Amino acid sequence: MPEKVLDVVLNDKFTDGIIGPSVKMLGPVKNGGLIIYITAPGCWGPMITPTIRGGHEVNVPVAVEDANIGDAVAISIESIIVRSKATSSGTDRPVDNAYVGDPFVAKKCPYCGEPWPKSRLEGIGLEAIKCEKCGSPSSPFRMVNGYTIVFDECRRVGITVSEEVARRLAADGYAWMDIPRNSKQFPVVIAAKADLVGLPTRLRPFLGQLGTMPSVDIPDSHNAGDFGTFLIGAPHKYAITEQQYKECITDGHLDVDSVREGAVLIAPVKLDGAGVYAGDVHAQQGDGEVAGHTTDVSAEVKVRVNVIKGLNLKGPILFPPPEDLPPMAKPMRAEEWTIIRRLANEYGLEPEPWLPVQVIGTGPNINKAAEIGFSRASELFDMPIHEVRNRVTVAGAVEVGRLPGVVQVTLPVPVKKMKELQLYEIAKRLYAPPFD
Repeated sequence: MPEKVLDVVLNDKFTDGIIGPSVKMLGPVKNGGLIIYITAPGCWGPMITPTIRGGHEVNVPVAVEDANIGDAVAISIESIIVRSKATSSGTDRPVDNAYVGDPFVAKKCPYCGEPWPKSRLEGIGLEAIKCEKCGSPSSPFRMVNGYTIVFDECRRVGITVSEEVARRLAADGYAWMDIPRNSKQFPVVIAAKADLVGLPTRLRPFLGQLGTMPSVDIPDSHNAGDFGTFLIGAPHKYAITEQQYKECITDGHLDVDSVREGAVLIAPVKLDGAGVYAGDVHAQQGDGEVAGHTTDVSAEVKVRVNVIKGLNLKGPILFPPPEDLPPMAKPMRAEEWTIIRRLANEYGLEPEPWLPVQVIGTGPNINKAAEIGFSRASELFDMPIHEVRNRVTVAGAVEVGRLPGVVQVTLPVPVKKMKELQLYEIAKRLYAPPFD
């Protein structure tokens, strides 16, 4: 690492889809410093670009001063500004013979067999991506049911467009999507899809990828407990063992729609320096990302990083913006707390002050992800797992981050325990409890 620790790091550089120990970190940024990311669109652009070796194109990691293995990094999202004027998305279908085991990772030309073939764009449509070696269509994906969407100037709302407009945008896709200069992806609006026309929607941007480096080299989109299972014993060079799956990934690929401006994500440190990375900004998404993909955009993202020493996490925890909390997990209002104290006094009790925490659970399916979330909460907060289940049921929730297997397990955690774990000040700042 360089000796000079930076107050601010501007990051407009990208990986080729692989993250882990072999990727050189920028920085280091100081503990408490600011990282500004210029992000590239996440899923579809990298998916259709044969040279990119992961499902996404994330920013290279940034080292954080004084972050060591066994610590955690609190990543406070200060702002997300959407730069793209339009994008495209939809459900996908892999192309036969265009990959080895995994179309997101081990791509090859379906005609000449060249691995991760250099390709050029000739016209519009996903078939216009041509292998430079043989001249044949080389993209490993097609869009089954898709749409093209444009945004208003202030990036508040969007509407899906007709085929005529989609084809016009496709002809100038790099400009409409504002693809960053260091990005290697083809702009997905070249698909010119218009199966869904005239649908208006709000923008509510968030980070699909935010976290710290895994301790083994893996495709960025597989740094999670659901997609990570595809790497166990895979027939390509990025295969991992089941033990590496359990110990090395950091669940940086969340697609949780509350990882947005105002949230604080706390990520485990599994490599010295942490390696905080970001990407895959979505303009909007409902819970679950049930289509497999949503509106990928370029963005400017500002985050502030603070090291929490010795907080040995198994996976991320999240403090979402107050309005994103499930109804039963919202902190007590002052008038409610007054009534609670009166009721407790009537029965000779001392009410337990608590604040909500979201523990991220990931796994091959939703049920397994929930079980992992309960287990992580049990270990982190030193509670029997049946107590965790009761707390989640009485004053929390299990919400779907992404199908097939990412969930947010929200539970009320005693303030005393939160102070022990150095989490209380973060929660207090966000949720303004009435009892302090």
